[in-house]
Amino acid sequence: MKIENLPFAGCYVIEWEAFEDERGLFSRLFCLKEFQLHHLNHSIQQINISQNLHKGTLRGMHYQAAPYEEEKVVFGLTGLIYDVLLDLRPDSPTYKQWCSVLLEGYGVTSSKTVRGVYIPKGVAHGFQTMSDACQLLYLMFENYHPENARGVRWNDPAFLICWPLDVSSISQKDSSYALFKDQVR
Repeated sequence: MKIENLPFAGCYVIEWEAFEDERGLFSRLFCLKEFQLHHLNHSIQQINISQNLHKGTLRGMHYQAAPYEEEKVVFGLTGLIYDVLLDLRPDSPTYKQWCSVLLEGYGVTSSKTVRGVYIPKGVAHGFQTMSDACQLLYLMFENYHPENARGVRWNDPAFLICWPLDVSSISQKDSSYALFKDQVR
C-alpha cells in the first residue's frame, strides 16, 4: 500500500497494487494492519457502491453534519473518475479550497494499481465521470444518517470548482443545494 499526502491535512491518495495473471486481476482493497500502521480510521460501518452510466454524470458535493461526520475511502473500480474534495473545516488553513484526484478503474490504463482517496471528517466529496460505465466503491467509517446529510452546490461561486466536462446528469437534490453563503452552519 502506498499513501501520498494531498494538499489538505488528513486527505490522502491510497494505491494498492493489483496482481494480474491469465485469469484477470486481484487486489486487496482493505487491510486492517496497513490502516493501523498508517494511523487511518479502520472501523468500517458500511460499504457502498455507486454505479454511473454516462460520461459527465456529477454527484456531490456531499458531507454529513455533526455528530455523524463521515470519514471514508473512495475507490474507482471501473471507468475514469474526476474526484473532488472540498475542505469545509473552518479551522483548517485550506478552508473552502478544493483539490482533485483522477481515479482510474480497471481497464482504463495499463496501471497495475487500484487508486482511492481517504477523506476525513469535514471534507465534502463529489465526482464527475469522465467515461461511461463508472463504478466507485466507498468504505464508510460512519453510518448514513439522512437527517445529517448535507451538501454544497457543485457550481457554487464560493469555491470555483473546475469540472472537466459539461454536466450530462445530476440529481435534483445535488443541483439545488443552497449557496454556501446562504447556509446555516
